[in-house]
Order: sequence, then structure tokens, then C-alpha cells
Amino acid sequence: MSACCIALADSRASDTWLMLALFAEIIGNYQRHGWELRRVLLRPETRAGLNESSQGLFKDALLIDSDFDALWFSRPSHAGREAWELRQVANQPYALFEAFEADEDEELKEDARHEMENRMRDQVRQT
Repeated sequence: MSACCIALADSRASDTWLMLALFAEIIGNYQRHGWELRRVLLRPETRAGLNESSQGLFKDALLIDSDFDALWFSRPSHAGREAWELRQVANQPYALFEAFEADEDEELKEDARHEMENRMRDQVRQT
């Protein structure tokens, strides 16, 4: 393997390690505050960098193909409501929050979550 290819491979490994460290830091911060990781939105290049041990970081969360990296968390909220937060995986924190009524229709909740993903997508494109 040429020096160029080795340097590129080392750079990719380093980028993957940094991204996984950022995932772990964000997940740890949210879990300390009672949030549960529910879904992981992954770009194809991020998913390709995951190995079997790094996927354990996401535990039982649903892995979803996306055009940006983000994490969905939920936790119980006031008055029986359920809070959901979509956190972009980036050094600059950016998150969207929504609280749902306990008896709110699941289809309406899912529509709201998709709208939040679209808003996040718009934000990612602008940066």
C-alpha cells in the first residue's frame, strides 16, 4: 500500500474514531439526565465506519439511514406527557424538542417527528 493510501486510511480511521467519541459523549450526557436513546439517524459514510463493537453504543435503538447524523431521545415529561428530542451529532449543539400528550395518536406523533427531521435537515444544509 502506498504512503498516500495509508495516510487516507489513517485519516478515515481517525475521523471514524472522533465521530464515535462524539456519539458516546452526546449519548452519555443525555442518559445522565434521564433520556433514553430511541433512534439513530446515520449518513451512509457514518454507517460504513461502524464496526460490531461500535454498534453496541446504540444498544436497542433503531438505526435509520439518513442524509445527516442525529440521535432521537425520549423521556417522561410533566403531566404524563412524553418528551422527544432530536440532537444533531456535531460539535456545535443543535437540538429540536417536542412534548406529546400521553393519549396523542401515534401517527400524529410520528408525523411531528418527521417534521422535526425535516427542520433539522434544513438546518444542516444551511451550515
